[in-house]
Amino acid sequence: MRLRHKPWADDYMDENSQIVVRDPFNLKDKWNDVFNKEQPLHLEIGSGKGQFIAGMGKQHPEVNFIGLERVKSVIVGALKKVLDAETENVRLINEDAQDLRDLFATSEVDHIYLNFSDPWPKSRHEKRRLTFHTFLDQYKDVLKREGAVTFKTDNRGLFEYSLSSLSQYGMVLEDISLDLHALDDPLNVQTEYEEKFSAKGQPIYRCTARFKE
Repeated sequence: MRLRHKPWADDYMDENSQIVVRDPFNLKDKWNDVFNKEQPLHLEIGSGKGQFIAGMGKQHPEVNFIGLERVKSVIVGALKKVLDAETENVRLINEDAQDLRDLFATSEVDHIYLNFSDPWPKSRHEKRRLTFHTFLDQYKDVLKREGAVTFKTDNRGLFEYSLSSLSQYGMVLEDISLDLHALDDPLNVQTEYEEKFSAKGQPIYRCTARFKE
């Protein structure tokens, strides 16, 4: 899908710098400083247009949320949704972070969400999948010992790969669902992709995994 260039995006983010953090690499180990109060810190990697992060912020005022999205023309949509939700506990980062350890200190994050990540189906692209072991290394470092990773996708191949990768890494798998919407979970906040795929009858897969202490 071709993304439309939005020349006004930088100005829009600058005007709302209370939400889009413009110097995120300087906040390592100080993320609670950008929120109104110190609370558990949850991170979504690849926030897209922001429906999930805005919804989670609304649903869980007791948690501080950070949405990481590298595409400028996409994150402005997330910014609008956060503004419309009138949440005070959501911040956004517009960066292509190669390593989360450049942004977050050891044990600074309580929970990580991976929602409908690019499946990178070709074998030669395995290292780009967000459940590849080099990414798991990063998650382990930035998460608290009791922290968790929640993964949702419509791609069965990526889901099976991820379950295997997480297990081989030594993580404990919890809450595995092969058809999330059949559970009718009232706390499930859907992403834009999730609504689109589930409307077509595509099952949504979800699991939560924790590192062994």
